[in-house]
Amino acid sequence: MFPLDSPWNISFAGCGFLGIYHVGVASCLVEQAPFLVRNAKHIYGASAGALTATALVTEVCLGQVGASIIDVAKEARKRFLGPMHPSFNLVKIVRHVLRRTLPDDSHHRASGRLGISLTRVTDGENVLVSHFNNKEEIVQACVCSAYIPVYCGLIPPTLQGERYVDGGISDNLPQYELKNTITVSPFSGESDICPRDSSTNIHELRFTNTSIQFTLTNLYRVSRALFPPDPMVMKAMCKQGYKDALHFLKRNGLLHFNGPQTDRPLLTNREDEEVAEEEQDGKRREVKDQLLVEGKALMFYGSSSLDEHIIEYLPPTLHKALVEACMERRSLVQSLGNLLPVRMASVMMLPYTLPLESAMSLTLRLLEWLPDVQEDVGWIREQILKILQCVLRQAFRSFSQNVSARLFCQLELRHYRSLPSKPSSTSLFPTWMNSSGSSVQDVFVRLDQYKKQLLSGVLCINMDLRGSFKTGMTSPDSSRSFSFFQQDFNSRSNCLNVPHDGKPGKPLSRSKSFW
Repeated sequence: MFPLDSPWNISFAGCGFLGIYHVGVASCLVEQAPFLVRNAKHIYGASAGALTATALVTEVCLGQVGASIIDVAKEARKRFLGPMHPSFNLVKIVRHVLRRTLPDDSHHRASGRLGISLTRVTDGENVLVSHFNNKEEIVQACVCSAYIPVYCGLIPPTLQGERYVDGGISDNLPQYELKNTITVSPFSGESDICPRDSSTNIHELRFTNTSIQFTLTNLYRVSRALFPPDPMVMKAMCKQGYKDALHFLKRNGLLHFNGPQTDRPLLTNREDEEVAEEEQDGKRREVKDQLLVEGKALMFYGSSSLDEHIIEYLPPTLHKALVEACMERRSLVQSLGNLLPVRMASVMMLPYTLPLESAMSLTLRLLEWLPDVQEDVGWIREQILKILQCVLRQAFRSFSQNVSARLFCQLELRHYRSLPSKPSSTSLFPTWMNSSGSSVQDVFVRLDQYKKQLLSGVLCINMDLRGSFKTGMTSPDSSRSFSFFQQDFNSRSNCLNVPHDGKPGKPLSRSKSFW
């Protein structure tokens, strides 16, 4: 059972030309559970859902809304490129339809109850507009909510001095997170009222709060959101919306439910009670008769013809409008144009006719744009200046970072060069080895010479020691010479780079007095 003890809302998702599905859902709610629409605190909508929400709040004939959507789709399908053809102006058509269908006091009915999702151009944030000063502001809000950049044009429309684009870009299902919000979406997913595809795929895509299950049918629906299908397919989508809303009401026990007891008016006298009882008895009899007829029809047609059975019990105005909208009123010229040779010839002539049609449509748009030229040109200039400032700021930032990095490297290099030289192993060698004029080859040659001199000196010392050991006695002169040799050897061994007691020594230069 749907909780009715607290206020509830209804939210319609953005879906492009699939908005005909919302018309079927709204028709079922109005026909089978009118209290849900009448007592709803807020009715939200984004993009195409905003059009249905506006129709519900302002009590516009839903049959006329459904017929208008099909007429727009047929107008787009007449052209070779569909809605992308230069001569197809979706904004102009939507504005004209809204001005024609909305009542003059629509802003009084919609203020405080209708919520339209918009995307602000300056910062990309979502804005819910719920207060309107006149009918034109409602029309402009719906146009802004359905304005897809590039698809509908390059200059976004304005509302109350601010530029807005499609509300589905920032929030495609407004207030979906609230507990008592009835969410409606034409894509199979987790919305309260949506198609239930027979698929075991559990993966889904969340596009700005809208749940879209990964199924082949959903892929087809997504492809038809911006490129309208055949009118008969759109009629079937409307029937699908009515059926899904009917299942939702049955599942929550809201079918033929008169609403909470607190919403019923108090009866003051017995005559009013009798009149009310008679009306209720009449309604009960009508419901019983209708159920009997439905049961017989279901037994006769079977379960395979459930859609055809449901369309028979749509509201008469909606059913009639759908049938009339789907009818093709072809003149003689249109009948000739649908012939295969004529269509082939038109395709072959497309490279020549398309530039001409584009030039004509561009001229018409420029003429229609003249009243807003000054405002739009000023906005374009501001946007160009903002883009240039952003580019220059980014370039200056990158340039300053590179310059600061180079200056830091230069300062580090100068600091390193200005540091005092530390004692190194080169100070242990003679000055001629550390001089820049000495080559590596000269260093190795001189080291070899010192090595030979050192070996010859050590050999002489060993021979003198052997001779002294053999004689066993030394003279004062020989002992003096031996001590001289020993002192000289010790001093030279300390200067040589020869291991002595496990420590490296210094290089030694041999004097002439050694010999």
